[in-house]
Parts: sequence; structure tokens; C-alpha cells
Amino acid sequence: MGSALIRGVKVKELRVIPDERGRLFEILRRDDPLFTSFGQVYCTTVNYEVVKGWHYHKKQTDNFVCVSGMIKLVAYDTRPRSPTKGQLNEFCIGVHHPRLVQIPPGVYHGFKGISHPEAVVINVPNEPYHHRRPDEYRLDPHTNEIPYDWNRVDR
Repeated sequence: MGSALIRGVKVKELRVIPDERGRLFEILRRDDPLFTSFGQVYCTTVNYEVVKGWHYHKKQTDNFVCVSGMIKLVAYDTRPRSPTKGQLNEFCIGVHHPRLVQIPPGVYHGFKGISHPEAVVINVPNEPYHHRRPDEYRLDPHTNEIPYDWNRVDR
């Protein structure tokens, strides 16, 4: 897999500010270099060892942050003219590694819950969800079309 990022995938380490009351961290601001435009904010959960994926968008850019628990987020580039076509990126994000991962249009992505009982994920996409014509193109999470095995690897 390597450490090079798929073209258009960006990662922002989140600065956690703790004090005796708790903690705070900014996720995405309109003056942030990663910000493109605002579509909506939504929250989703994923249960332990459940995979939500694969899918990609033709227009939408996703900005994922795991705010409770941990997930393994994976991206795969199938864009025909991309210099990183065929490349995989894998990120473990959440309470133990607070970061925002931005996935551009055309890149398949999905995530797996790796904490018990669930993980809570916030997404700030740059497009609102269109209920009648969703910009979402799906594959089975265990398809052979993407060379990735969601099973845990004990090294």
C-alpha cells in the first residue's frame, strides 16, 4: 500500500485542546485549506466489525472525522486518468488518532468499526444528499473488484 496518498486525498491532524472540563477540537472551518464548500453535516455510526462501503461520488467530496471510538477508513482510486489509479490508502482514525480525512470525487471508500460497541463518525460533505438522485455508486464491501480484505490482520 505504501504511505503515499491517493491524488486528492488529504489528511488534517486535529489539535485536541484538553482542560479540566473536557476537550475541544475544531473539525473544519471555511478558512481551512481543505474547505471547498458546504453541503451538509451528518452523523453516522458503525457497529464493531461492521463494514460500510464501498462507494464513491461523482461530485461530492467527503470530510470524515470519527468522534467516538475508532474506525479503519480505506480509499481506493479507480479513476481512469489518475496518476494514483490502483492505489489504496488505509487510515485508523478516532479518539486515539483524531484526524480529518478528505476523500475526493471518484475515489471509492468505506470504513469498518474497530471499537466496541460502535464508532461515531461525522461527515461534512461539500454537497447535500439528494434523496431522489443520490450521488452514490456502490459496490459490495467484499467484492473482488477492489483488492482489499477487510479482515483484521494480526502481525
